[in-house]
Amino acid sequence: MNFYPKEIGARFYAIRNSGKAERTNAVGTGASFTCGSFVRFYLEIDIETKEIKEAKFKSNGCGFALAAADVLLDKIKNKRLNELHGANNDELKREIEAALGSFEISRRHCLEICLDALHRSLNDFRSFQIEEFQGEKALICTCFGVAEETVERLIAGENAESVEEIGKLCNAGTGCGSCQFLIQELIDIHWLENPY
Repeated sequence: MNFYPKEIGARFYAIRNSGKAERTNAVGTGASFTCGSFVRFYLEIDIETKEIKEAKFKSNGCGFALAAADVLLDKIKNKRLNELHGANNDELKREIEAALGSFEISRRHCLEICLDALHRSLNDFRSFQIEEFQGEKALICTCFGVAEETVERLIAGENAESVEEIGKLCNAGTGCGSCQFLIQELIDIHWLENPY
């Protein structure tokens, strides 16, 4: 008799991504106050190409959390940060549930802690990039090393009016997504100061 729903149980008994990445440079943890479980992601992200070369996790959680973490890491592994499209939670939830079936409300936190771990690990990588950045100008997008000056130049020169347009021009805002509000702020300031 299987304690878990079919898809969850199958993944739980065949976990592929447990452990710790050898050259980890991005770590993030998600935890639940509901059940006291945690999920910690260990990512190895190539500094030059921004490709997630390795993705592993550790957890004290139940089969729902382990299965969700394992599927999520399969989804992001070998992708470049700009292919994550800002790591949109709704999109990632749909992908996980497409593989594992719908999570009932009482098990939603198992899915949420995995998404938290992902975002925290991407934020950790962003902090690492900021520390490594040696430029004189403010760095807006640490995932792709795009300076504020570059974003301002593209807004003015290309008449960019959205974060998506800037992303297409220089990749800024297409990685972890944490800089999107800064890019939007620069766009708003430019168009307030230059309405025509």
